[in-house]
Amino acid sequence: MPKIVETARWIETFRGQIKEFLPEGEQWFVTNYKGKMRLQVKEGNKVSTRILPYDWTLKGSSDALERIKQIYNNYHSLEGTKTLAKACDVVQASSNKHEIKKSDLLDEFRKEVPNASNETWKKCYLPVLNKAFDLLGRKKGKPEDGYTLVMDSLTQWEQGSRMRQIQRRSLKKFLEWAILRGKLPTAFAPPAIIPETRNKKKVGYPLSDSQILLLLEEEKEEKWRFAYQLLAVYGLRPEELRHLVVIDGIEGDELHCTYEKSKGGTKGDKTDPRKLHPLFVKDIDGNPIDWNLQNRLKIGESLPYLGEDSITEKGNKKSGKAAMHLRSRLRWKSSWNSFKKVAEKQKENLTPYGFRHRYSKQSHAMGFELLNISEAMGHTPEVHLQNYSRFKTSGTTEMYNKANKVTA
Repeated sequence: MPKIVETARWIETFRGQIKEFLPEGEQWFVTNYKGKMRLQVKEGNKVSTRILPYDWTLKGSSDALERIKQIYNNYHSLEGTKTLAKACDVVQASSNKHEIKKSDLLDEFRKEVPNASNETWKKCYLPVLNKAFDLLGRKKGKPEDGYTLVMDSLTQWEQGSRMRQIQRRSLKKFLEWAILRGKLPTAFAPPAIIPETRNKKKVGYPLSDSQILLLLEEEKEEKWRFAYQLLAVYGLRPEELRHLVVIDGIEGDELHCTYEKSKGGTKGDKTDPRKLHPLFVKDIDGNPIDWNLQNRLKIGESLPYLGEDSITEKGNKKSGKAAMHLRSRLRWKSSWNSFKKVAEKQKENLTPYGFRHRYSKQSHAMGFELLNISEAMGHTPEVHLQNYSRFKTSGTTEMYNKANKVTA
């Protein structure tokens, strides 16, 4: 009796649909095994096989297609050795109909972000995760994929806002973890790109040397004058005023800043303490003014109250709000408010960081290398360019000035 060749149209369509999402060179096959779907994948010199819980029928093929896509996605997201069996097990776990308690899942994920304080967890993770769980628990209108889940979970935060970016990052981290661990189907994988508007970052206004001298003239309290001078000469962040120490260095006394600022991200990395380098404010004639700041710190001259460290629930120190205290002081100064009006006309924003912006601008004007400036200011060259790239000199101005010079 001649062998019957399977030529049903749905079989050709089914196999064609699988080929559509496979890149060239990958060999995945589906065949009939005793009336069930058999998935075969060529892995190196061998062929791995897995029987899927679907009938070898037209209806079975429509159900199996989505499962095969999920297996394929997991197969390529696995860490270490890729195997068909491991990918199928992950998808099977995520497809089981047993209910996973929200609290259990959150407790398990909480362990994946140990560097986040309880305050950060409550503020930056729980709001969006609770919203996502509410959406996944719906009987009607439940998101069908990761794109819809992410977009619907973020609706309460304004497009382009910093908090929306934080919540999106937290949800993305959770979904990637949950899918890799088989807690959620791969259909809920977060999209690689989310179309969003971005709020334009405000441009910081750099105080000029003459403005700093006017501010010092108006300020009558010596402690605050001392603070302004340190901020300007060393390009400090306001909080760094509370973390200054004079040490015995290679070439004698050196002023160092011991403040460790978070770099962001998931590892809990912080910036390193650094040696400070003065860039003196100049008088009206262009002469640098040495206020003897390092020695004044060494002999114990006092700074104004700028807040205190508090202790977090994890027992770590949390810095005070020096910028807030500084801002509260400056807002009552007529010179400062006049500077703010100048900044607004230039579409820039004057904050207590205006002293630090001055340091960056003058460093670039002096022709210092980017690597040296960023080291002196306590951040990476990448971070420096994100915030101070407008101060970076180029050869364009010099080229046009040279072209306009009168030749003899």
